[in-house]
Amino acid sequence: MNYAQMSAFEAVMTSATLTDAAVKLGRTQPAVTAAIKSLEAQLGMPLFERQGRKLVPVPEAQYLLAEVSEILSRMARVRSTIHALADGKGGRLNVAAMPGPISLLFPRFLADQIGTASGIKVALFARSSSQIAELARAQTIDFGFTDLPQRTTGDRLYHSQHISGDCFVALPRSHPLADRSSIDLSALDGHPMGSLQANHVHLHDVREAFDRAEAAFDCRVESQTFLPLLQFVMAEQCCAIIDPLTVAHINQTTETSERLVVRPLSRAIRYRYAIIWPKHRPASIIATHMRTAWMQEICSLLTEVDAAPRVDGLV
Repeated sequence: MNYAQMSAFEAVMTSATLTDAAVKLGRTQPAVTAAIKSLEAQLGMPLFERQGRKLVPVPEAQYLLAEVSEILSRMARVRSTIHALADGKGGRLNVAAMPGPISLLFPRFLADQIGTASGIKVALFARSSSQIAELARAQTIDFGFTDLPQRTTGDRLYHSQHISGDCFVALPRSHPLADRSSIDLSALDGHPMGSLQANHVHLHDVREAFDRAEAAFDCRVESQTFLPLLQFVMAEQCCAIIDPLTVAHINQTTETSERLVVRPLSRAIRYRYAIIWPKHRPASIIATHMRTAWMQEICSLLTEVDAAPRVDGLV
C-alpha cells in the first residue's frame, strides 16, 4: 500500500460520496476511484460493493480503516517533525557552558531562541572549560562555551571559534577610584584584589599587566569563576579585574549593580572565550542555528558594555 492508496481509502470511508472524498483530497473523482481499485487489486479482495455511483464498504474495510488511519496519523507526525527539524524548530540540543554564563546569560539566550518552538528539547550542562573540551573531544555535545582552551593534541577532535573582549575593574561603590571614568592599573598598586585561581590564564595576564604598570598585585581572594568575587567586592574587601560577560551579567542584575561600579581599564587586558563543537558529530540544523546565534549574542553583549569584541578565525 502506498500513501495515495491509503489516503484515498480513508477519504472514501469517511465521506458521504466519492465526490466529497475527491474534494477532501483535492483530486479528481476518477483518480480516487483508480486508487481504490489498485488497492483492492493489491490486497486481492474487494473493499466496497458498488451500488450505482455509491461505494458501500464491506465489513473487512472497517478493520482496514483503523489500521490505515493509524499509519496515516503516524506519517503526518513524522512529516511535522521533519518540517520542524528542517525549520530549526525541533530536535534535541545537547550544550554545555562554564559556570558563569550558565547562571544567567546562556540559559536566557536559549529560552529566548526556543520561544514557542515546543518541539525543541534541551540538555544543558554546567561544566568547567576543561570538562567541556573533553565532552567535545568525545563528540557528546552539540557545542560548548568555554574560556579559550589550552592547545593540546586532542584539539583536532573539535572545531573552535574564538571571541575576545576588554576586561573591566569591579570596585565597591564607595571606593575612592569609583568616580574615575577609567582606571590605570598603577592606581591599584597594593590594593586588595580578587582573581581567578592560579592555574587560569587570566591571572597570568593580569599579573603581567600589573608588572608592566609597575604596580604590586595583592591577591586576597581566589575563585574558580568571577561571580563569587563580586560578593567580596560588594563587601568592600577587594577589587577585581573581571571579564566583559560578567559585566553584562551585572548590568542585568539590579542588586549587584547597585552595590558596585564597573570601570574600563586605561590599558586593555583582553579576555578570550571559545565556542567549541565536535568535528566528527554531524551538526543538526537546530545546533548550527543556536551556535551561530550564540556567537552573535556574545558579540552583541560585548558591544553593549563597550568591550570592543573581536571574533577570530575558525580553528
